[in-house]
Amino acid sequence: MNPLKKKPRSNAYQPAPEKPDWLKVRLPFREKENPVDFVRGSVEGGKLNTVCESASCPNLNHCWSRKTATYMLAGDICTRRCSYCDVAFGKPLALDPEEPLRVAESAKALGLKHIVITSVNRDDLPDGGAAHYKKTIELIRERLPECKIEILVPDFKMREENLEIVYSSRPDIFNHNLETVERLFPTVAPAKKYERSLDVLHHASERGFLTKSGLILGLGETLEEVHQTLKDLRSVGVQMVTLGQYLQPTPTHLPVSEYIRPEVFKDLKEFGKALGFRTVFSGPLVRSSYHADEQVPWFEN
Repeated sequence: MNPLKKKPRSNAYQPAPEKPDWLKVRLPFREKENPVDFVRGSVEGGKLNTVCESASCPNLNHCWSRKTATYMLAGDICTRRCSYCDVAFGKPLALDPEEPLRVAESAKALGLKHIVITSVNRDDLPDGGAAHYKKTIELIRERLPECKIEILVPDFKMREENLEIVYSSRPDIFNHNLETVERLFPTVAPAKKYERSLDVLHHASERGFLTKSGLILGLGETLEEVHQTLKDLRSVGVQMVTLGQYLQPTPTHLPVSEYIRPEVFKDLKEFGKALGFRTVFSGPLVRSSYHADEQVPWFEN
């Protein structure tokens, strides 16, 4: 664990409320040849970071048992201090020029047919890490030409020249998570801007990319605000959306306001489909890269 993860996210201290049954993950007994161990060996052997571990995702064992993981580029220290996120924040190290190759080799070893790549925010770099994404994508394509590549990117401060670097590598899916409704941005992600995130998604959509975004619920938003946010995403051309429950990583992170019932997620899926989203993945344990291969429209054809 990065020792910076132990830094309190705020001065407040509020333990998370008891989770309802629908949020309790039940793990199977470990088998002698466990795919989770295989994935862990590939990740640790390559000295790679995953958002699965760095963000304390509750689905880690489930996803790794499917021999899939979400790689996190540019180190494991983020330059932004979002109140909901468990990724360490602080002054990051220099980029590792060999990291893109190690990610590509790990993806090949796992035999991935769909890969999700994300990164920490690197506001310290002139290009925000865009060239690092480009190199990684190109190396994966060399080794796995049939693999679909999904990227989950920061906003790059909406600098078009940096977005163009990423575009030039032609990812199959361009994902940028909105995370929450406009009213809560100053509390949830103070370094982000609602309109800027929409601009990034609109820019990618206009360039012909299949665009995707996600929201985490239970932060204090109203149902009407969620509906409006989904409308805003459709208005800028977003075609895929994920909706999941916020889970408080530590007592110093932003507290859970509400555990959203499964039937509400079901209703939101229907609402999103009615708006015209091609795919809507909505449920308490859904995350942006959760079963990402099953979210894409070409699996529906």
